[in-house]
Amino acid sequence: MQSRDLILHSSSHSNVKQCKSKKIKRPASLCVKATSSKVELDFNDPSWKQKFQEDWEKRFNLPSITDIYDLKPRPTTFSLKKNRTRTGDENVDMWNGYVNNDDRALLKVIKYSSPTSAGAECIDPDCSWVEQWVHRAGPRKEIYYEPEEVKAAIVTCGGLCPGLNDVIRQIVFTLETYGVKNIVGIPFGYRGFFEKGLKEMPLSRRLVENINLNGGSFLGVSRGGAKTSEIVDNIQARRIDMLFVLGGNGTHAGANAIHEECRKRKLKVSVVAVPKTIDNDILLMDKTFGFDTAVEEAQRAINSAYIEARSAYHGIGLVKLMGRSSGFIAMHASLSSGQVDVCLIPEVPFTLDGELGVLGHLEHLLKTKGFCVVCVAEAAGQDLLQKSGATDASGNVILSDIGVHMQQKIKTHFKDIGVPADVKYIDPTYMVRACRANASDAILCTVLGQNAVHGAFAGFSGITSCICNTHYVYLPITEVIKAPKRVNPNSRMWHRCLTSTGQPDFH
Repeated sequence: MQSRDLILHSSSHSNVKQCKSKKIKRPASLCVKATSSKVELDFNDPSWKQKFQEDWEKRFNLPSITDIYDLKPRPTTFSLKKNRTRTGDENVDMWNGYVNNDDRALLKVIKYSSPTSAGAECIDPDCSWVEQWVHRAGPRKEIYYEPEEVKAAIVTCGGLCPGLNDVIRQIVFTLETYGVKNIVGIPFGYRGFFEKGLKEMPLSRRLVENINLNGGSFLGVSRGGAKTSEIVDNIQARRIDMLFVLGGNGTHAGANAIHEECRKRKLKVSVVAVPKTIDNDILLMDKTFGFDTAVEEAQRAINSAYIEARSAYHGIGLVKLMGRSSGFIAMHASLSSGQVDVCLIPEVPFTLDGELGVLGHLEHLLKTKGFCVVCVAEAAGQDLLQKSGATDASGNVILSDIGVHMQQKIKTHFKDIGVPADVKYIDPTYMVRACRANASDAILCTVLGQNAVHGAFAGFSGITSCICNTHYVYLPITEVIKAPKRVNPNSRMWHRCLTSTGQPDFH
């Protein structure tokens, strides 16, 4: 039996360190070094679960401005009691709308009976059940800011994503509900902190009331930015007390760096992130906003490819979807459409040529059904292409175009074997990114935006507002930026996708 990885989060990276002990007969890893705390776990120690739990609590403890300031909380100004009909001398504190600081949500709910169970994520070789609790999000009874004195800023970074305007809107709404009067938007991502001529935008409920009806970002977006110290200098100069950062992995890393610099300078600034990526590739979260909408739009592209392929003689519909680090969009769009014959993602290697290659399978599909549809994630098959070595403004490696490569390879292959093939290639990237959020994402954006404000008023900083195991929670940014979340090829969802497409192994 192969050794099992320690999986503290949904990552493909292993944290295993084998113990050197001749007395141990177990074939699996028996000693693990935890990523953050460097605490070593020896599974022969009867108290290893307790040590794991203590390490977990330490890692997932939420950073707060009270860590550097001796602050006394004040009663919250957030209450919806005023909107309800009072029936007598009711105590406002009895309103059951606040979250206790000790409330937790369980991160994982499946107790795997064996390390060989589909999708099993085990801590120890026996796959013991270990509770992993994370902090519940929501409004607290006590807050650490005077709303009338607060200046709050919102910034959207990276690329476009459905739902950005929904989150901006809800952050403004919730801040005003607390009583905040001074709310501003930072234009064009982190660039707005240092680019001359870019002025902050005053925001109010009236101004943002209908921005959710459009796609894009009301504040604009950009990649990259100035040095962290320069951004924090700007935050100090503008006297910003709360900074809400909307973005993906890179943006979260930037937000955490800003948070750390603010702590270093002992600034009373809460930095709260909201995870934004259509790729759904941030650790520990059920999903990020924009993902559902992206899948829905991608499904439309697949349907167009299906109609084109079915209507042509030996038609082959080829759709390239976004997925810089992971294949979640391609997998879910393939599942939801039900029209895909081949789904290719970066987590599962494949070959194009040879007896077991994709091209040979396409030959089979044209012979048996007359047409086919292929869905490929943008990061899939990069090992088959020449690497550019270039990076974008965010430091991301610029990927070679697997879609165009496959289009050319398919045409050449069928021409060489004398079989007619009509390739219909569709790349809906910008259509997927720029559209308005669907109902599912709009709800998610609404709650994430509200909870981001609740977290800031509760004094938390260096956290992100997200959804885990169907519950809304706060996570330390440090725990979600360690690596991209990727599709587990042993997961039930990928197995379901293979069942739907009927594709064989391509390697």
